[in-house]
Formats: sequence, structure tokens, C-alpha cells
Amino acid sequence: MYDRLEEVETRYVELERLLGDPAVLSDQQEYQKIAKQRADLEEVVTRYRELRDIEQQIDEAREMMDSDPELREIAREEYDILQEQLPEAQAQLRLLLLPKDPNDDKNVIVEVRSGTGGEEASLFAQELYRMYLRYAERKGWKIEILTEQETGLGGIKEVIFSIQGKGAYSRLKFESGVHRVQRVPATESGGRIHTSAATVAVLPEMEDVEVHIANEDIEIDTYRASGAGGQHVNKTSSAIRITHKPTGIVVACQDERSQFQNKDKAMRMLRAKLYEAQLKERDSAQTERRRLQVGSGDRSEKIRTYNFPQSRVTDHRVNVTVHNIPAIMDGELDALMDRLIAEDQAERLQSESAE
Repeated sequence: MYDRLEEVETRYVELERLLGDPAVLSDQQEYQKIAKQRADLEEVVTRYRELRDIEQQIDEAREMMDSDPELREIAREEYDILQEQLPEAQAQLRLLLLPKDPNDDKNVIVEVRSGTGGEEASLFAQELYRMYLRYAERKGWKIEILTEQETGLGGIKEVIFSIQGKGAYSRLKFESGVHRVQRVPATESGGRIHTSAATVAVLPEMEDVEVHIANEDIEIDTYRASGAGGQHVNKTSSAIRITHKPTGIVVACQDERSQFQNKDKAMRMLRAKLYEAQLKERDSAQTERRRLQVGSGDRSEKIRTYNFPQSRVTDHRVNVTVHNIPAIMDGELDALMDRLIAEDQAERLQSESAE
């Protein structure tokens, strides 16, 4: 670990030097690139220097205990305190040195769909959608609906939306999977508990340069939007359906009034889906590298159960239960997400030490 830390610090010092280079200062694009690289390393270097300071103080306290009888007790107290701080400082650095998911800082596209359970599943999907909106609001992130299909009773068949904000993917990527609800539906006269489900997919939003889509690989159809919209719905063929011919992936958008806006949203969804397909193809060839299926994006996996009669939410991947459904459904998700992130980090640390 220390060899890697030395390399990081050396690179950090070099980047600081480059930021003062007149040639770099005159090239704003290059300056911003180097400034970002330096910012990415800053926390590691700061923590490393703090660790070295602790180690130096430990050596000084040990030397004082051996050479100065009058200060021996004070030095021993300081030595004991520093020895307690050392393992935590080392552990923090090990986490910081873990390879970073390149998508962690990206915006996300979230898909919520009703699953088994009829209208009750659609109502639950609507509640999950609201839960994520409230979570995004708490974080100060921006939300944009890409497409939405509502039911007649207040539920949703499907909603796809983007969340834009720093670290959005790093926090939300573990939400992909099957979310199960257990409760008594409002229409249930006998008081029986029903089980329904909704699926969630969280995809990093990709730029065109990251997932390039050739014009000859797509087929674009226009049609008249259905649902709300008044006269506009009946008069214009503004809805867009795009088929990616090599993979057969189909996306559609009809929420905007213009073809251009609907096409832009549909292309964003298509890039995210193509990236997801690439990840699945890669992971299927490297199944031994998949850990806990935390963040794997496997939508067939039941990841969480929301039991309303017991006000209980259980995440099955890390076996964590929170007894406060109203707070969870209002977007207070950090307790669950923090545990998932910690478990993922622990697994990666174990994998690193085994190699």
C-alpha cells in the first residue's frame, strides 16, 4: 500500500507543478484536465500525509518514553492514543486506493416498472417513483421525466426519468432489482395481505462519445402520442420510437411536444440501454468477479421487501432491516445505501488482499 501511496503523492506534486506552468495556464482545456486529475488525488494525498504524521508522532512518543523518565507517562498516553488512530487512518487509505467505478460521478437514468400484482403493483411502482424523487430532492439533484405510462387508478405501468447531480450513480446504482411489497390493498375487503412487485433499473447516463450510435444502425418511427395532451395529441405525429437494429433494443418517447425533443430523450435512453447490454455481456464472461450481486443490475433478483403491516423494510443482499416505512418511502434511503456501499467496499478490499 505504501508504495502505491508514494506513487500517488509523486504524481500529485507533479500535477501541482504543471498547474503553474505557463504553457498549461494558456491552454484552458489542458488546465481543466490537469486540475481535475489533481482534485481526484487530493483526498488520498491529504490522508497519506496525515498517516505519516501519526507514524512520526508515534516514533517521537516511543523515543520520549525511552529517554525521558519525567515525561514517560505523558508520552505513553499520547502513544496509546496515536496507536488507536493508526489502524483507522490505514483503513481509510485502503478504501481510497480501491479502483473507482468510472461511472460513479455520472448522472443516472432510472426505470421503474410495475411487476406481478396487477393494479396494486402499479400503485407500488408509483410510490417507488415518488421515493426516488424525494431522495433526489433531499440531495439537491435535478429530475427530468423521460417517459411515463400511467394507469387509470393513480398507478404507473412504467416511468423512466433522469437524475442529474454529483455522485448520483454512486448512490443509486445498488437500487437495480426487484422490489417486493407486502400489504393489504385498499380494494381488499377481507383484510388479506397481498404480495406485489416492481422492478427498478439504474443506468449511468452515457455521452455520445462514450456509446456511439451509428445512424445506419437505428430505425426511427414517428407516431401520434396517446394519453394526455389535448388537441396536440390528435394532430401531430411527435412521438418517437427508435429501434437499434444490431441488438433489437427499442425505446420510445412521447412526452414532449416536438419530435426533436422526443428523439433527444429517446437517444439518451438508448445509449444507457446499450451500455447496460455491454456490461451484461462483459459480466457474463467474468461471473467470478461479481460480488453479492450488489450493484450488478440484475433485475431478476429480489433485493428488497417493503412490509407495510410491520412498517419494515428489509434489504436481502446485506440482511439489513429498517423499521420505519414512512421515512423510507419519503426518500430517507441513506441508511440502506450506506450499508450497501460499505458491504461493497468490504468485498472489494477482501478481493484486493486475496490477489
